[in-house]
Amino acid sequence: MAKKPHLNLVFIGHVDHGKSTLVGRLLLDTGHIEQHAIDKFRKEAEEKGKATFEFAWVMDHLKEERERGLTIDVAHRRFDTDKYYFTIIDAPGHRDFVKNMITGTSQADAAVLLVEAPQGVMAQTKEHVFLAKTLGVNQLIVAINKMDATSPPWDEKRYNDVKEQVGGLLKMVGYKIEEIPFIPVSAFTGDNATKKSDNMPWWKGDTILKSLDTIEQPSKPTDLPLRWPVQDVYTITGIGTVPVGRVETGVIKPETKIVFQPADIVGEVKSIEMHHEQIPVAEPGDNVGVNIRGIAKNEIRRGDVGGPVDNPPTVAKTFTAQIAVLNHPSVLTEGYTPVFHTHTAQVACTFEQILKKLDPKSGEVVEERTDEKPILLRTGDPAIVMIRPTKPLVIEKHSEFPQLGRFAIRDMGQTVAAGIVLDVEKK
Repeated sequence: MAKKPHLNLVFIGHVDHGKSTLVGRLLLDTGHIEQHAIDKFRKEAEEKGKATFEFAWVMDHLKEERERGLTIDVAHRRFDTDKYYFTIIDAPGHRDFVKNMITGTSQADAAVLLVEAPQGVMAQTKEHVFLAKTLGVNQLIVAINKMDATSPPWDEKRYNDVKEQVGGLLKMVGYKIEEIPFIPVSAFTGDNATKKSDNMPWWKGDTILKSLDTIEQPSKPTDLPLRWPVQDVYTITGIGTVPVGRVETGVIKPETKIVFQPADIVGEVKSIEMHHEQIPVAEPGDNVGVNIRGIAKNEIRRGDVGGPVDNPPTVAKTFTAQIAVLNHPSVLTEGYTPVFHTHTAQVACTFEQILKKLDPKSGEVVEERTDEKPILLRTGDPAIVMIRPTKPLVIEKHSEFPQLGRFAIRDMGQTVAAGIVLDVEKK
């Protein structure tokens, strides 16, 4: 059987609107977890007086979470539809959602946004939608959940009202709502999750499971110039220097020259290996080791990026970015120098100027910087900022190389903010 294409899927939305329950339901109904596991969870849930939580418990297997009835950990689960195999990133809340969205390969190709029908759009719904857009998640499926709990139950009018609320919000941040399915579901009873609901005969559209197959596979950016962030560098006796890493854009072929930045060193590709086998070409998504002629092991390191000699990776003197502050204990000011994580690099960078503060729900500018009045940022604030790396860093414009144009900002052991690069001033 041919290998199915792989996509990353994130579930977002207000706390308690049913993300974990929907994920649990999808995994159960597609045979990725067993009914007896659910029964065991149900029994434990009933004993603790949280009877409807059993699905959520599939994802929340940490004891501490059960006690609190919340999702803390980010769980990665695989499941298949007819067309794709998905890695589900179950995003508990703000901070983890973003950390996960940005770290490594878990950059989501699509998101399922949950909004519960009885409550409709809540504050966190708005923020998650804006974050998803900020972080470059362009494909969305909306699940209008808890249709069993509307009054009267399964109410089409309530569905339409919530659909309108959510549609307005999505439009405001720049989604094309004509391309987005809004599906009425009950994750708890299973209606319209994986099978058509008898309780909502008025609904003629797809189930969640079916609509996942309408997600378009992002094109493999083979037509872009090569960008190959280095994860490790090995010296192999009798072979030489072998950098290892995942190709983000472009291709690597033998007998071609590659320049590594910011090391500013050129070498020639001798051979390429993946899973211990030689391959004739490496493409985006391939994790490869490449035997490079003309470079010593100590001349390149993790965080360097390989690219074509005629289109080298961009080393930033400064860059302008749009960020969202996710979790900062006090205020974030100009001069702040936390660690920026992007591709495989981790470099301390300084907030040189906070140029504009934006509205978290609409993205409109609410405050502009003046010399007399610098802008202060707090948790929840999106902003446009100018950043200066403290040492040479390869980073690209998100519009040109999205894979190297997004970053997480970490400090004090947590993700403080996240963002995308709007423009780069080259070194």
